[in-house]
Amino acid sequence: MVTLPRSVCSVRPGGCGTEGVGFSGSMFLFSEQAEELTALRNRLDAAEQQLKAQREAPKVAFAVSLGSDGLVSSKNSPRKLVYKKVLTNVGSAYSTETGVFKAPVRGVYYIRFTATAPTTGLMSAVLYKNDKVQLTVHEPPAGPGSDTASNGAALLLEQGDELHMQLWPNSHLWDNASHHSTFSGFLLYTM
Repeated sequence: MVTLPRSVCSVRPGGCGTEGVGFSGSMFLFSEQAEELTALRNRLDAAEQQLKAQREAPKVAFAVSLGSDGLVSSKNSPRKLVYKKVLTNVGSAYSTETGVFKAPVRGVYYIRFTATAPTTGLMSAVLYKNDKVQLTVHEPPAGPGSDTASNGAALLLEQGDELHMQLWPNSHLWDNASHHSTFSGFLLYTM
């Protein structure tokens, strides 16, 4: 029970007897505010946890080009492409030695590639995930000139999944310092 100073009791009708001082409405208001404050604290804690998780999430992004100055060709069999010129490799998940991007965590990644080649021969580029075809671009010979094609998708990758690019048999790509034939990707979010 709350005890009020005598000056308050003298102006209050009925004085300040033992039956209470009429603060039940105020106490309800304080209780309601305490509940709101607790709910706000819980929401703030949840938001802080989400921000912490985002800060701690791995950062993965790569962009590479063939890096050659001229044609890269295949003969009668497919040829694995090894992109040597690194534009970005945050997280070091792409290897310039093997041409393989290895997913460091389970998540959804956006993967994209571009291909450029003279139109005098077959142009192809194929994205493989663990040796299974995911995406392709393909242009038959069309005379003098050049063609450019691209493809991309959001892919769910498990930790350790490997992506690489290949040429189909008897096809070619072209690149130079302007990075016409590229392979890139980045982690959208972990799962």
